[in-house]
Amino acid sequence: MRGVRDPKVALLLVLGLAAGLPFMLVGNTLGFWLRTEGIELGAIGFLSWVGIAYSVKFLWAPVVDRTTVPLLGRLGRRRGWLLLAQGGVVLGLLAMAILTPKGHLQLFGAIALGVALASATQDIVIDAWRIECAESSDQLAILSAAYQLGYRTALLLTDALIFLVAAQVGWASSYAAFAAMAFAGLVVVLFVGEPRSMGPSTVGLPPLWTPRGLYDAILGPFIAFFRQHRQMALAVLAAISLYRLADFVMGPMANPLYADLGIAEETIGTVRGGIGLAATFLGTAAAGVAALRLGLFPTLLLGAVLGPLSNLAFAWLALSGADNVVFGIAMAIDNFSAGFAGIALIAYMSSLTNVGYTATQYALLSSFYALLGKVMKGFSGVIVETLAQTRPLMEAYALFFAGTAALALPAIALVAWLARHAPAGVSSKS
Repeated sequence: MRGVRDPKVALLLVLGLAAGLPFMLVGNTLGFWLRTEGIELGAIGFLSWVGIAYSVKFLWAPVVDRTTVPLLGRLGRRRGWLLLAQGGVVLGLLAMAILTPKGHLQLFGAIALGVALASATQDIVIDAWRIECAESSDQLAILSAAYQLGYRTALLLTDALIFLVAAQVGWASSYAAFAAMAFAGLVVVLFVGEPRSMGPSTVGLPPLWTPRGLYDAILGPFIAFFRQHRQMALAVLAAISLYRLADFVMGPMANPLYADLGIAEETIGTVRGGIGLAATFLGTAAAGVAALRLGLFPTLLLGAVLGPLSNLAFAWLALSGADNVVFGIAMAIDNFSAGFAGIALIAYMSSLTNVGYTATQYALLSSFYALLGKVMKGFSGVIVETLAQTRPLMEAYALFFAGTAALALPAIALVAWLARHAPAGVSSKS
């Protein structure tokens, strides 16, 4: 219990909220707004590609890891970048609220991409902060759980509460309100200090603008990763890439399904904010306990098995119609499995980083985690529309969701294999 009372836990909870806030607002929640504006499923699927920004953040992670932002950098390297990124999120969300998608879809999409880029930069900093704050593997697990709890809570706010707000004031005003919430998170950052372990981790490294510094910043993290994990490195990256593939591919079509089913915004917000929130807490807590009691790889494997249950639950919902009981059960399954699998994967990826390359290596790993799924999910709307050409729309949705569940099978097999051949530095017990 002493670890839970550590002030760092509260800090990572707040930073998790800040990191999770923009994600749904340029992702799946945006899909519902677009669908209510009459945007076609194909366009909604392709617009989900703005989320690829999160998956290529390793391209600029070395800059974030090794440089200081002018002016804001006086507050500290991590805080300077974090304030810059959060400012971009706030301004971008306000711009989306003012413009709206109807009649300005291309410009609206460009602004959403800007928000995603700022949010991805924010994630780079927060991920490094979380890892650098940890003084032991046990504390890292606790901080990761706190971060994920904050992150998942933010996802529920932007994927549940916003529906209740939108039902009263409309979607544009809702986005403006959440921009104000993001600004509140920016203010909090002004009152926290730099992670203490950041300084020593970069001592002795050459300046970024020198040839040696540029080489070390860009190639160093990759070389260190492959040197540490050797022949297991590719298997590790493949497992991370496939772990949440089923969830990513189905994601853009979840909210359009609700809109096409005719589920009221108030119902969506209430169920997600009640049943969804409780299931998220249970899933997050269960993963934390499993990691401590069972070990890292058993927890990772259990998360891989639980993940595709969400897809099957959505297939059931599509065939059941606008049934509130089925909707509630689907939300419980979705949020529990996502909370559990998210903790398992974050703890695993965090254990793979090297001190001195924290931000860049974690950005690389989280990019592999999401890139394949985010590329594939752009075609989700086209797939549903194609299936709907020869069958009813709800049956097309159901086939799509059931099909995406099968994408989890390679991940389950690969994680089971890795559990028997754990890479150097990663034990079965965390």
